[in-house]
Amino acid sequence: MAHINLLPWREEQRKEQQRQFLTMLGLSVILMVLIIAAIHLQYARSINVQQSRNNFLQTNISEVEAQIAEINRLEKDKQRLLDRIEKIQLLQRNRPEIVHLFDDVVRILPEGVYLTKLSQKGKALTLEGKAQSNARVSALMRGVDKSKWMTNPVLDVIQSDNKEESKDRKFILRASQFSQITEDKKADKR
Repeated sequence: MAHINLLPWREEQRKEQQRQFLTMLGLSVILMVLIIAAIHLQYARSINVQQSRNNFLQTNISEVEAQIAEINRLEKDKQRLLDRIEKIQLLQRNRPEIVHLFDDVVRILPEGVYLTKLSQKGKALTLEGKAQSNARVSALMRGVDKSKWMTNPVLDVIQSDNKEESKDRKFILRASQFSQITEDKKADKR
């Protein structure tokens, strides 16, 4: 007698296909979870590597900023020192000018005029004194005008002495000190 299987083979085939489908689905889910986990771990590792690079760069940036601050401080100190050196050199260059100025004052001072006070504020000179006449004060002004070391004479005051026995005139004369060194320096810059 032939063996006839009366069990529904289609149902068994369906169950087998369903089991295979669920197995494949389970394996696919597990594979996807593994792939997602691997990608997540790769991104986490990349983030950690980048974070360590950022920390390294931040540390180096802080060091460089400290060095830049030190350089700026040193530049300011250097500029201050250069300014001081320039002022000292200017004073050294101008040192002989006062000698020339006093020598010139003696040369241009006409007879009958004597100074009671000579003051200097920057390049402005003030000569105070007495003269026997107005003509002598005019001669002094012409001498200042011709001087190599003084220029721009301006007479502020000229008045008679109130004493009857004296015919002297008091005067105040302003002038500017002319600096050959400063003028030479200006000519060199042109």
